[in-house]
This record gives sequence, C-alpha cells and structure tokens, in this order.
Amino acid sequence: MKIHQTVVLVLGTVILASQAQAQSFFFSTGFDPDGKIATLSRTPETGVETETADDFILDQTTSIDHASFFGLIPKGQSLSDIKNVEIEFYHVFPADSANPPSGNVPSRVNSPGDVEISSATREEAAGTLSAIPTLLNLSFTASNSVVNGINKFPNQTTGGEGPVTGEEVLISVAFNNPVVLPADHYFFRPEVGLASGNFLVLSAPKPITGTGTPFTPDLQEWIRNANLDPDWLRVGTDIVGGNPAPQFNMAFSLSGAVVPEPSSLALLAFGAAVPVLMITRRK
Repeated sequence: MKIHQTVVLVLGTVILASQAQAQSFFFSTGFDPDGKIATLSRTPETGVETETADDFILDQTTSIDHASFFGLIPKGQSLSDIKNVEIEFYHVFPADSANPPSGNVPSRVNSPGDVEISSATREEAAGTLSAIPTLLNLSFTASNSVVNGINKFPNQTTGGEGPVTGEEVLISVAFNNPVVLPADHYFFRPEVGLASGNFLVLSAPKPITGTGTPFTPDLQEWIRNANLDPDWLRVGTDIVGGNPAPQFNMAFSLSGAVVPEPSSLALLAFGAAVPVLMITRRK
C-alpha cells in the first residue's frame, strides 16, 4: 500500500483565543505624606485663587478616570465643609505659554504652562467629577507651609510660613468623562474650596520611594496665586530656599487605562487572519 500526502495551504481567519485587553494605568507619588510641607489649594470663590501642581509622565495615550490626593483641613471642620473640587492638567512650559516669560519669577524652566489644558478640566460644581473625602487623622502636622507668601521676584524667598496642624484627609475623585491625554510630560493640579478656612495639599517624598511610581525626570512641586498668574514658583527652590534648597513632590495618584493603538483595536474587533497548514492523507 502506497501512501500519498497532499499539503494544502489555506488562509483562515482565526479569532485569537487570548484577545488584546486594555492595559491598566496607575501612577502614585506614594501613599504616605511625609509631613515636610503643606501648600495652599484654594478656589477663587473662597479667596485669592491659589494652585499647587506636581508632574507625571505618560508613555502612551492614556484614559485617566480616577485621581486622589492628600491634604489638611482646619481642625474641628467637617468633611461636609468641602464644597467643591476641581482638577486641571497642564503641559510643561513653554507649551501653552507666552515665551519669553514675564521675568516676574526666577525661572520658568520645567514649570507648568501658563494655562491649563481646557479639555481636561473636571469640576464637581460643573458635574464632571465626583469627589469622596475620607478622614485619615484628626491631627497631622506639616513642619512647614506656604499659604500667603507667594511673591514676585526678587522677594520670592520667604523660608516658608512655619508648621501647620490640621485634619489629614484623602480626597478620591472619579471623572464622569475620562481625561484622555497623549504620551507627554504633564502637571496635575487639584483645587479645593472649603466653606471656611484653607485646604492645604500635603507633600510626598522626593525622590519617590516605597509604594510610589518612580520616573525620570521627576520635577518638583510648583505653586502660584492669582496675583502671580500666569507665572509659577518652585515651592522648594524659590520659596523655601536654602543651600541646598529642598525639593518636594505632592502626595497624589492617578489611575485609568492605556488607550490601545488602532492596530490593536482592529485585532480585538476582527481577529487575525493567519495562514493555516492543512495536511490530508490518502491511501
């Protein structure tokens, strides 16, 4: 008996058994505020608007749907006194900025831009985010603070305004519409309005350690108020000062999902066309 083999090459569409899934995204400067400094974050409805910002990097286009940050509210105040939370994102200077800058600050190198990325702004009062505050500690002390001492050059270095004690809170934010940002270097800016008193953002270790997500270059925390706008000051280098001057991160986190490339989306939707080798035997 003689055996003949027939080899047939066909093109078949095979749906992959393990299909592409969205890759999760998570970034954090750490979940343990270091108590080194607390800096003002205040909406314009409750006083002179003051913004604190810190940076992060996206390696791929990313959809961000949650954020969290740590801060202090005055002792004896209720969580219900947190009336509004707004989140903004900024490119790194000189994007979205007048260049050359005004000269009202020592440097704008590696600062946030003059204006926010408008499409990425989310605010509780506008119904575009939901914020949940959690009380962590009835008494938490930061060894230094920046509240009112935000001055134009050459009077920017104050050393800070000294220790401050308040109730430590964690504010967790869900964006009703995710913020989608392409790969780039950004600043995250939370702003909080209280019924009375000030909300102060807490710092995290720099360089990032422990539960944080280290990255390079990790820029320092910046701050401005409406009187300094559109410029920014470095909290450590410009305001606290010293030789060497300290540098600070903000205690915050972001989460979401990496947006698949178009080729991955097509693969997920339609499967992959692959060659299949079919072998038949006939006697």
